[in-house]
Amino acid sequence: MAKAKTQFVCQNCGTVHTRWAGKCEGCGEWNTIVEEDPMGGIGSGPGKTPKKGRPVTLTSLSGEIEEAPRIPTGMSELDRATGGGFVRGSAVLIGGDPGIGKSTLLMQAAAALSRQGHRVIYVSGEEAVAQVRLRAQRLGAAETDVLLAAETNVEDILATISEGKRPDLVIIDSIQTLWSDTADSAPGTVTQVRTGVQAMIRFAKQTGATMVLVGHVTKEGQIAGPRVVEHMVDAVLYFEGDRGHHYRILRTVKNRFGPTDEIGVFEMSDRGLREVSNPSELFLGERNEKSPGAAVFAGMEGTRPVLVEVQALVAATSLGTPRRAVVGWDSSRLAMILAVLEAHCGVKLGQHDVYLNIAGGYRISEPAADMAIASALVSSLAGLALPADCVYFGEISLSGAVRPVSQTAQRLKEAEKLGFSTAFLPSASAELPKGSRGRWTEIESLPDLVARIAGSGNRFRQAEEDE
Repeated sequence: MAKAKTQFVCQNCGTVHTRWAGKCEGCGEWNTIVEEDPMGGIGSGPGKTPKKGRPVTLTSLSGEIEEAPRIPTGMSELDRATGGGFVRGSAVLIGGDPGIGKSTLLMQAAAALSRQGHRVIYVSGEEAVAQVRLRAQRLGAAETDVLLAAETNVEDILATISEGKRPDLVIIDSIQTLWSDTADSAPGTVTQVRTGVQAMIRFAKQTGATMVLVGHVTKEGQIAGPRVVEHMVDAVLYFEGDRGHHYRILRTVKNRFGPTDEIGVFEMSDRGLREVSNPSELFLGERNEKSPGAAVFAGMEGTRPVLVEVQALVAATSLGTPRRAVVGWDSSRLAMILAVLEAHCGVKLGQHDVYLNIAGGYRISEPAADMAIASALVSSLAGLALPADCVYFGEISLSGAVRPVSQTAQRLKEAEKLGFSTAFLPSASAELPKGSRGRWTEIESLPDLVARIAGSGNRFRQAEEDE
């Protein structure tokens, strides 16, 4: 009889090792390798022979396309992030830092769907029934018909939600607490998480119920457990925000039934999460228009234009190595902008500390913010306040050229709506609004931008002297 084999699996990244080791070779983490029994594949185990498969029907790519049936929640920001609502029979994974508001968001969504007549089941594996009821009372959801259970066993959960009428929405909070009798591992391990998620997804596909799974995140901000879980589900959403600010952002990372770059903006209050229909006003609410080093960036999040203030502080340093501190942007891209400013514009920042902050705790990922960052840096170094009614966007290349970005018209329309009358944008930009080209300042290269900022500062000082 063949000897049963065991394998050693890293609980952080899922890498399989042949023997135990203190450090995982896949992710470099220490003390994350645990011995587990393999789940078994095709024909595995002593005395088993591979089962003969049956042929399936092949079809072509052409044919009728049916729109995915959705369940709108009535929360416009949540529906925007999911692409129009939850798709029936899909599995959605939501991650976020502890205490960021994941359970609050899902309780409000469950209550909204229950008011529409949908059957919603909320399964909590981390909180008792009394704790969930307290949250529901605070959010005004206690009077709804949301069904509640506190259970962590996968088989018991499936038996419970299979009874009676098919549920429209099932919320599992969270997947790290699930455990199954079929896996000989502790709850939270890679084997248990994978087994529990597979069982929940199988139920969703077979019954047409929408399954929403809550996942813990690591210190790097990634959903804990094997990355295969993110591949198994249909959509992955991250609920993020800064504890020091009252806003929260629901960001779509993966969506098989909709766009992957949409966001929903919420504001945290004592009554739960409030939807923010115009996030630009939120990020520009406390703006100081006369302060040097502040520029307004016209960005895009999916189909939504967002205006946010970029703040820069350049100060002389007494240290041998100047400091570079970045909050809300890529530090490597800041180093590139500083190098281009010094190489092509003669702006010397090697003896200055540079601090960069995106107002409101917002995070920017698109390269279109390069021009706004460069403008804020030059403004802070020269001590000149930028025009209060101007926005900036454009990508800067290593040669100093300013490259055009997409969705120019949407950015300018959002700026006009909020009272910004001028804009600095790339010279080759397309889709400019007709009849208003004279108000836009087209920039071909970074030296041209620096010269215009310096020229506007000279005109401003001359106006003050004349007064």
